[in-house]
Amino acid sequence: MLNKIILIGRLVRDPELRYTGSGTPVCNFTLAVERNYTNREGDRDVDFIPVVTWQKLAENCAQHLGKGRLVAVDGRLQIRKSEKENRTYINPEVVAQDVRFLDWPKDGNGQAQGGRSKQGQASNQQFGPDSSPDSAEDMLDDDFDVPF
Repeated sequence: MLNKIILIGRLVRDPELRYTGSGTPVCNFTLAVERNYTNREGDRDVDFIPVVTWQKLAENCAQHLGKGRLVAVDGRLQIRKSEKENRTYINPEVVAQDVRFLDWPKDGNGQAQGGRSKQGQASNQQFGPDSSPDSAEDMLDDDFDVPF
């Protein structure tokens, strides 16, 4: 049997980071995902899909994502059921196993930031102990032409 979901969409609001009683990080956010077809008015309908991430992925999403960011989510569908006052509620959600950031965060002026921002320099430090922000920045070439 297979339970796999891949979604690409934008965050509806900033992610919410919480911790379980045992201290495990959990992050929740909602993705707005357009459907492949248009309705009678010529607009695409949008589905709002709740996503949950756990542990280090949860902390990364909470730290680096915000409202409007474009992401790809790879995960599985989970249906949670709850009962209140003799009614059963079905709450589907996607448990993410991988979240890919597909755009750059925006700065205070609403402009997309490039790889040479202070935020980009800080992320270059994660490549390993031999690389430094200066050496990683030297590898960037603004005049690079894409061959297609």
